[in-house]
Amino acid sequence: MEKLLEEKVQSLYCKDIDSCSNAELYVALLHVTKETIAEREYNTGERKLYYISAEFLIGKLLSNNLINLGYYDEVNKVLAKHGRLLSDIEEMELEPSLGNGGLGRLAACFLDSIATLGLAGDGIGLNYHFGLFEQVFRDNLQCEEKNVWLTEDSWLNKTNVEFNVEFGKGTVRSKLYDIDVTGYNNKNNRLHLFDIETIDESLVHEGISFDKNDFKRNLTLFLYPDDSDDAGRLLRVYQQYFMVSNAAQLIIKETKERGYDLHDLDKHVCVQINDTHPSMVIPELIRLLGNEGIEFEEAQAIVSRTCAYTNHTILAEALEKWPLMYLMEVCPKIVPIIFKLDKKIAKKYDDEDLAIIDKWDRVHMAHMDMHYGYSVNGVASLHTDILKKNELHKFYEIYPEKFNNKTNGITFRRWLMHANPELNAYLASLIGEGYKKDADELEKLLAYKDDKKVLAKLEEIKRNNKLELKKYLKETQNIDVNENSIFDIQVKRLHEYKRQQMNALYIIYKYLDIKKGNKPTTPITMIFGSKAAPAYTIAKDIIHLLLCLQMLIENDPEVKPYLRVVVVENYNVTKATKLIPACDISEQISLASKEASGTGNMKFMLNGAVTIGTEDGANVEIHELVGEENIYIFGEESDTVIKHYENHDYVSRSYYENSEVIHELVDFIVSDELLAIGHKENLERLYNELLNKDWFMTLLDIESYIKCKETAIKDYEDREAWNKKSLVNIAKAGYFSSDRTIAEYNRDIWHLK
Repeated sequence: MEKLLEEKVQSLYCKDIDSCSNAELYVALLHVTKETIAEREYNTGERKLYYISAEFLIGKLLSNNLINLGYYDEVNKVLAKHGRLLSDIEEMELEPSLGNGGLGRLAACFLDSIATLGLAGDGIGLNYHFGLFEQVFRDNLQCEEKNVWLTEDSWLNKTNVEFNVEFGKGTVRSKLYDIDVTGYNNKNNRLHLFDIETIDESLVHEGISFDKNDFKRNLTLFLYPDDSDDAGRLLRVYQQYFMVSNAAQLIIKETKERGYDLHDLDKHVCVQINDTHPSMVIPELIRLLGNEGIEFEEAQAIVSRTCAYTNHTILAEALEKWPLMYLMEVCPKIVPIIFKLDKKIAKKYDDEDLAIIDKWDRVHMAHMDMHYGYSVNGVASLHTDILKKNELHKFYEIYPEKFNNKTNGITFRRWLMHANPELNAYLASLIGEGYKKDADELEKLLAYKDDKKVLAKLEEIKRNNKLELKKYLKETQNIDVNENSIFDIQVKRLHEYKRQQMNALYIIYKYLDIKKGNKPTTPITMIFGSKAAPAYTIAKDIIHLLLCLQMLIENDPEVKPYLRVVVVENYNVTKATKLIPACDISEQISLASKEASGTGNMKFMLNGAVTIGTEDGANVEIHELVGEENIYIFGEESDTVIKHYENHDYVSRSYYENSEVIHELVDFIVSDELLAIGHKENLERLYNELLNKDWFMTLLDIESYIKCKETAIKDYEDREAWNKKSLVNIAKAGYFSSDRTIAEYNRDIWHLK
């Protein structure tokens, strides 16, 4: 590898390694790595998977690829020989802005595991030029800027593949870019990203505003463009149809090139619809098969044996329902097919709740997926049970054989080998390296749960990671944190159901408690990282409250030594790799029944954090695995929450009026102290939301949460007992490997050979 790097810097810059800047070394390493990847074979098989997703939050790729290629340690040594650190070289890489939260990160983990298991399976998505957005804090408010990540030297490989995509108001010509997906000690697959030739980045001026009407120039500018108006909602439909039309055309093209008869498409192709964004692939594939001379009934049957659907949420707003008039404008050629699909269902079932097109002329994407796909899976055991019993019960009654659970997973290579190299090396010294391919081998660590030396070493590694995070926060945000404090971390997309607002109320509780003279034995550092969708007003108000609390405490010499709040700007995969290894307490506090799975909870667990959470999503399975004594569970259970929704009997104001504690905490949001720092409009709006609506029942669980969290903080004082909890969490994290998840997908759904 040293010789390859030397030759590359010489050819690129006419320099030797010692004379190169970190930026130059990054570009050279990128080229060397891409050339090494290109020498490997791609996975092939009789049946191929196409994993279609609006998001692929792949993160930086240099180290991930070096790990999978087996060159990570060698490159580290080569750079060290020249007085360089690979971690410094990595800082030169821009993170691809192709995703937002768990949905996109999961898709990226899945691609990694599909390749690692040697399965033929490619991802298909869009090449967003500015991604979601870059988050910037100004005046204690979230502001959005375009996230520029596309550069001349990148992981993208331009291909010769192009397609025409016909919309109602004109045709665009697509072009395909590929990113190679390396398997760990195995062959490659690809992530296919479609773009348009006519994209115009100059449309974006201040912030992220742009003309949303000119689809031929704006189609791939942003992930999830603001949908608060018709133009934004239409643009989302344009994006989705563009994605699935390209996907369907690529599937037809590759199937023909592989020499297979399209009448046998389902024998050689599997399409996984990741959430409802790619749902229109069903009518589009039927349409294209029709163009190939296959009659509608047969085409529909073929596609129904080809497409499988993953449900990621029970939130109504996330189960897309597009007005029929939108589809008639954007993609009129598939509308007659959707009518036919709806008519077939109407003939069989006289139930409006099962219709694809409802009485308001809205097309229910999830309904189409469930009627005309062969598999429907949830992403955690509780989530799948809720789908069967409640949210999708009528569909489960009709198609019980389609429903199955596939609990989410994470890629251990990135979240342990890369994110926490010291822990990774120590684990390997204790239990061998088998867990890197078979994560269940982490259970071998349980043999050391009473070993004082091992427990002390785990604490030392955690402290070192805290020091690394301390350094990073100082360099990036000029924030000083105390590495001897408890690091309590909540990092995830900002949404009311994830209840960052409840954590904010705990901060207020702790602030006021310290003011009353009750100083914690160990200081506490509360760390947040999250982006709020630009049009999600209340979510942005929650960020505003957190930033105001950060400033309030920072300027209070009485409280600051004991409590700190840090809001990390522009949270992404890169920052997650810094935060997660340093965490003591992992916040997974969503309202029970609302978080489909979560994957952050798995990453924290793997890195030795102890979870505080509700019985929601994969927390349920974490609880079962680690046992009562190694997790902190609070709050109402999902059945109780679901009944509150069914009975419409949750009234947040009654909790406020009947509890002095809740009254004091909620009132503090509009206190003189915070109003002197923040914006009255934002703080009062959030105050009124909690008091008069509180749709995700923050006040239902807040007192239980405070009690549970105080117990966890007290338990932290017994360092040896806490380290044992940490060890058990690491040892039991193996179940949550995405390799296991993908093996189950393949066994039960895909049947790839």
